[in-house]
Amino acid sequence: MRNLRRFLIVLVIGVAILWWLRPGTGIEVEPGSVLVFTIEGEYIESVEPPLIARLVGGDRRVFAGMLSELRKAERDDRIAGVVLRIRNVQIGWGKAQEIREAIERLSAAGRKTIAYLELASFAANIEYYIATAADEIVLSPAARAPAIGLAAEYMFLGGLWENLGIELEVERVGKYKTFADLFASTEMSEAHREMANSLLDSIDSQFVAGIASGRDLSEDFVRRAIDSGAMTPKEMEALGLIDSTRFLDEIIGDFGDAPMLLARDYASVDPASVGFDPVAQFALIYGSGSVITGEGRNSRTGAPVLAADTVSGAFDSAAKDDSIDAIIFRIDSPGGSALAADIVWRATQLARESGKPLVVSFSDVAASGGYYVAAGADAILASPGSITGSIGVVVLRPVLRGMFEKLDIGFASLTRGAHAGISLSTEPLSETTRDRLRSEVVSIYDLFVDRVAAGRSLDRDRVDELGRGRVWTGAQALERGLVDELGGLQAAARRAKIAAGIDPDADVALVPYPRPQPLAEQLNEAFQRVAISAGIGAATLPIPRIARAALQWVESLPAPGPALLPPFVFDIH
Repeated sequence: MRNLRRFLIVLVIGVAILWWLRPGTGIEVEPGSVLVFTIEGEYIESVEPPLIARLVGGDRRVFAGMLSELRKAERDDRIAGVVLRIRNVQIGWGKAQEIREAIERLSAAGRKTIAYLELASFAANIEYYIATAADEIVLSPAARAPAIGLAAEYMFLGGLWENLGIELEVERVGKYKTFADLFASTEMSEAHREMANSLLDSIDSQFVAGIASGRDLSEDFVRRAIDSGAMTPKEMEALGLIDSTRFLDEIIGDFGDAPMLLARDYASVDPASVGFDPVAQFALIYGSGSVITGEGRNSRTGAPVLAADTVSGAFDSAAKDDSIDAIIFRIDSPGGSALAADIVWRATQLARESGKPLVVSFSDVAASGGYYVAAGADAILASPGSITGSIGVVVLRPVLRGMFEKLDIGFASLTRGAHAGISLSTEPLSETTRDRLRSEVVSIYDLFVDRVAAGRSLDRDRVDELGRGRVWTGAQALERGLVDELGGLQAAARRAKIAAGIDPDADVALVPYPRPQPLAEQLNEAFQRVAISAGIGAATLPIPRIARAALQWVESLPAPGPALLPPFVFDIH
C-alpha cells in the first residue's frame, strides 16, 4: 500500500511537470477580441507558487503575474473588451485596491470592462468592491453577492490555556502591542478596541468611497443601500448597485461576432507584441510571509516565508548585478523574528550603498517586522487599505506546570546561573529574571524605534508616539509620515524610475528575486511534505477564516525569542 501511494505521488508530480513544461499555444489575437479574465482564489507575493502548493492548493496564483496580464491587455489595441469573471477571492484590501486600479486603467485605455459576479455568498464585500471599478456590473441570476457592510472578528484563547493548566507569561512594549492577547486574554482590551475600530473606520470609508465613485452614487446613498441589506439581484439592480442580471454566455453574445479569448491562452502572447520595450531592469525582491531566520522560501504548508538569509542574498545579488538599475522590495508580511528582521534591514542598507534606488511596495500587510525591514528604504509606498506600522515587541512564554500536574506528569528542574530559569517550561519567572527579560524587550523596541527614526527622518519621540504596537492603514500611515506615497506595485515602479533618472513613462522589466527554485529542489521539497499534503490541510477544515490565519502565523513564530508581530490577526471582510 505504501509503495502504491508513493507511485501515485510520483505520477501526479510527473504529470504536473509535463503540463508546466508544455509549449505555449502561440495564439494570434484578432482585432476586436474580447478577453475573458477570471479573478478568484488566493494571490501570493512570490516568484511562483512552490510545487507542493500547486499540487495541493491549486488556487494560489502570483499577484504580479495577474497584474502584468491586465497591463498587457491595457496596451493591446486588439482587445476591445474585458469580461472580468469575479469569484470568491482570498486577498486583503491592499491587493483589492491594486486590482481596481488595473481595471480602471483598462477602461481609461478604451477597453470596455464588464465585471461578472459569479458567487453565492452572504457577504461579498471585497469581490463587489473590485467589481465597482468596471464600466458595467452583471450578476449571475442565481448568484448572491451582497455588499452588506464590513465586519471584523477577533478571538482570545486565554480561557483555553487556563482550562489546560497552562500559564502564559507575556512581556511587551506598547499598550497597543496586543498580539499576545490572542493567546493570553479572554476579552478585548480598551486599547485593542480603540485600534481595531480605527482600522475598521479607515477601511470602511475607503470601501464606501470606492463604491460611490465606481457606481456614480453619493456616499450617503451607498451607506443607506448597504444598511438595506439588499441581497437578491433584483434588489441590487433596483438600488443601482449592479446593471443587470445575465448569464456569461449572454454577456459574450452581446459582443456579437467578436472573437473570444481566454486568459490562459492570452498568457502566451509576447508582451513585445503590444509594444513592451524595456529600457532598464529593476530587481523585484519579494518579502512574503512570516519573518524567520535562516534560509527558505516556504513554510511546511507551502505558504511563503520571509527567510532572512534568502532575502538578504537576493539583495546582495541585485546590488552586485550591473544589469539592475533599481530595487523594488515588495512586502506582504505580518512580521516575526526580531533578529531576522534586523538581518534583512542590514541587507537593505548594504544594497543602498551600491547607489541603486530602493523603493518599498506594501501589499496587504507590512506590519511589525514587515515594517521593520522596510524602514531604511529610499521610499515606501502603500495602498490605502494596506495594514502597516505596529512598531513594538512581544514575548510569549508558556508555563506548563499546571498542565503537567493535571495530567499527573512528574517533572523536576535544575539550573545554574541567576537567570537560567528563563529557558524552563515548567517554572514561572522570578521577579529578577522577569525584570531582565523586560529590559531586553525594551532594548529591542528601542532599536526598532531607532531604525524607523533614522530611515524615515523622524524625531525619535515622534516614532515612539506612532509606535507602541499601534497598527495603521496605508492611508493613516501616509498622514503620519510612515509611508511616502499611496499606490501599488506600478506606482512603486514609477517612483523607482524617477529615482534612477529614467523617464517615468518608459518600460522597465521587473526581474523577480529570490530566483525561482530549480525543479530538483521543488521535487525534493514536495517529497518532504507528502505527509502534510496527503492529510487534511487547515485550508480545508471547517474553521473560521480568522482561526486559519492565526494558525499560519503561529507556524513561523520565533521560539524562543522576542517577536515583532502585529497586535492581532487582521480579517476585515
